[in-house]
Amino acid sequence: MATTLIKGGTVVTADREWKADVLITGETIAAVGEDLAAPAGATIVDASGAYVLPGGIDPHTHMQLPFMGTTASEDFYTGTAAAMAGGTTTIIDFAIPNPGQSLLEAYDTWRGWAEKSAGDYSFHVAVTWWDESVHREMGVLAKERGVNSFKHFMAYKNAIMCDDEVLVNSFLRARELGALSTVHAENGELVYRLQQAIFDKGIHGPEGHPLSRPPEVEGEAANRALRIAEVLGTPLYLVHTSCIDALEALTRARLEGQIAFGEVLAQHLVFDDSVYRNEDWDKAAGYVMSPPFRPRNHQHALWRGLQSGMLQTTATDHCCFCVEQKRMGQDDFRKIPNGTSGVEDRMSVLWHHGVRTGRLTRSQFVAATSTNAAQIFNMYPKKGTITKGADADVVVWDPEGSRTISAKTHHQRIDFNIYEGMTVTGVPAMTFMRGKLVWNRGQLDAEQGYGRYVDRPCFPAYWDAQLRRNEVAEPTAVQR
Repeated sequence: MATTLIKGGTVVTADREWKADVLITGETIAAVGEDLAAPAGATIVDASGAYVLPGGIDPHTHMQLPFMGTTASEDFYTGTAAAMAGGTTTIIDFAIPNPGQSLLEAYDTWRGWAEKSAGDYSFHVAVTWWDESVHREMGVLAKERGVNSFKHFMAYKNAIMCDDEVLVNSFLRARELGALSTVHAENGELVYRLQQAIFDKGIHGPEGHPLSRPPEVEGEAANRALRIAEVLGTPLYLVHTSCIDALEALTRARLEGQIAFGEVLAQHLVFDDSVYRNEDWDKAAGYVMSPPFRPRNHQHALWRGLQSGMLQTTATDHCCFCVEQKRMGQDDFRKIPNGTSGVEDRMSVLWHHGVRTGRLTRSQFVAATSTNAAQIFNMYPKKGTITKGADADVVVWDPEGSRTISAKTHHQRIDFNIYEGMTVTGVPAMTFMRGKLVWNRGQLDAEQGYGRYVDRPCFPAYWDAQLRRNEVAEPTAVQR
């Protein structure tokens, strides 16, 4: 059994930082403390001047997703390998059934694709339609397959969009199971109508994308989902919160004691909607994702949301489409496949623009990139912290190391990078994935199939206790 002793670094967790050594035995952290003795035969890693962090968790990725008439270029092996090069050791992807398709069938398909993963992985399962079989299969997934979160798309009309009837049925079932409901909050009917109106006005290029999905359509959907969840007593998680409108709805809910969480993408913190007005069509189309990038004042608000704890997690919505795939929408922005890359770049971008600017403390960075996701999705303390007994997902972080992000040097399977040319300071020097050194100062040693499925049990006792407390403290919306 391999043994590694990481000596001389500063361990950073979500609640503290201190000088300590970390002993890894096999796949597990065996000890954390000062001046640990090296066992015979142990590999010694000198972490002087570096921080020792828990491996990143990206709670929102889409590897090899079939979408909009094509399939994302990144598979589970290349995607998780690229993630580890950036310090992320665990992803939560999505199994998305077609309307009318069995949830279990979709889950089994995605599990099969993910067997090649180099890093650890888990799945949210989308609810895209409703009947009694969906009710039953949600129970099987929750009780037998380790799924504790169900996704709902409020956008993409005539495809995977959920109406309110589906939301209500699914939210109630999730509460019954002790699972978390997650939503992509955009009013799909408004988007559909705005897309047609903007196209009819002669706006066919990427600049039409943000015009057809203004902040109001996200704000309305976020507020509606939160209000439905409030009435039903269902915990809710908003994915890729991108605007003031949605953040205000989430903040109101949390301040009223509602169990609600928010995720922000690293991209939405650093890009604004000017990217869609680039005269180079390919470059502008490369930024097409939903929700789109917003005017700069929304970025400032999102940073404040992260700083204040109203937004808890950072993700990427990593969904890669190459230039030629993006050109499917050359004459119609509605047909440009939605998605950007970022799983390799998230942690460095957040460190550079968050920690180095003073927006985030180092512990806030760890919380936002790892610990909060582990706790919200019930992987903690196996994941998301540096403590005895945890999985040895460990990053030796060089706060002064830098790199210039480029498609020429990244490990993601995509032929461009939305961060192209951005120089970031703060990089992973070494990444350990369950004790295996997979990234060592620029050298990637990713093993296909080394990744393991992370079982995430439901938590009905926790939800019930929280909901009872809220009912005592404040009448429900129905009672008011």
